Amino acid sequence: MCSARSVEATKTPVDELVAFEVATRDLVGVALRSVEQLEVSLPQFRLLLVLHELGRSTSTQCAHALGVVGSSVTRLADRLDASGHLIRGTDPSNRSVVTLQLSDQGRRVVKKATARRRRELSRVLDHLDPAERAACAAALRSLHERLGDEHTDDVYRPMPL
Repeated sequence: MCSARSVEATKTPVDELVAFEVATRDLVGVALRSVEQLEVSLPQFRLLLVLHELGRSTSTQCAHALGVVGSSVTRLADRLDASGHLIRGTDPSNRSVVTLQLSDQGRRVVKKATARRRRELSRVLDHLDPAERAACAAALRSLHERLGDEHTDDVYRPMPL
């Protein structure tokens, strides 16, 4: 049983919370800039990123990963299939199941956005003290693990961007 004092001792100070909020905005900015001027929209890119991470997947799996309904994935997949960014298929064991996978063109889009992100992050991170950079990276890995923890409410799971 937790005492009131032990719960209070773990409460995040406001200045630390604000620092994480600012970092979140900064990192979202990096992510959004990385997808500017791509030939796909942000929602379409998110689907491509899910497929990059999961590999060949069903529409249902993609919808769950994106936190959207299946009809949204269907509309996105329609456009991405027509533009050559993904390939639709069926499951050999159940032809009513629609599968999606990246095409070479879709892989190039994900690679281009990822390279942009890494370049922008590297420009900033290269100016940090190596020990400070390593400590930040360790803290971010720990945060990622907590956000992806199986006991965490699904609403707070990491979302592809």
